[in-house]
Amino acid sequence: MNLMNRFISKKEKLQLNYMNPDLLSKMNQRIISWLPEAPKEYIVVCIGTDRSTGDALGPLIGSYLSELEPRYLHVYGTLPEPVHATNIPHYIQHIYKQHPNGFIIAVDASLGKAASVGSIIADIGSLNPGAALNKSLPAIGDIHLTGVVNISGFMEFTTLQNTRLSLVVNMAKRVAALLENIDRQLTHTATFPAVIAPEKQPPMEKEI
Repeated sequence: MNLMNRFISKKEKLQLNYMNPDLLSKMNQRIISWLPEAPKEYIVVCIGTDRSTGDALGPLIGSYLSELEPRYLHVYGTLPEPVHATNIPHYIQHIYKQHPNGFIIAVDASLGKAASVGSIIADIGSLNPGAALNKSLPAIGDIHLTGVVNISGFMEFTTLQNTRLSLVVNMAKRVAALLENIDRQLTHTATFPAVIAPEKQPPMEKEI
């Protein structure tokens, strides 16, 4: 067994506001209950682009988490090297090749009801990137985390671009802290190959 505590009820989906004082403890317990008992590689894929304020949540989380230097979480998707709509098929192919037995935590921004803005949602199963913008992109993740950064229902693309940066930054810091806390609880000592960065793709004219 590679985790400290596996006596948590495996309920699906947990939604809490990022300012909730119990966010880290409750989210931590729920996510830990979903992780596999046998040692595995753990991959965090932070999806989004720094060209849109709201959609920058993923790359910000990836950058903040990378700065914390996690021991067991391999991080893809940062501000300098984002995983976004135009390159995600390439990244998914690379990740499955580089980490064939990996356990993937997908992270992305989302839109929702006004009352849900600021919420962090953890759930079992894959994430469908670009769903808020009606984009058909490949699903990814064994579990996923999403942050509701703004309201859905009207001109979603413009809404993401006009999301307040302060909200996105504060949410990103909380999620990065959550993932760093989970990393500290992974106690396995299995040896895995070093992460190899994916080959650079030709420049894309359009990135969303």
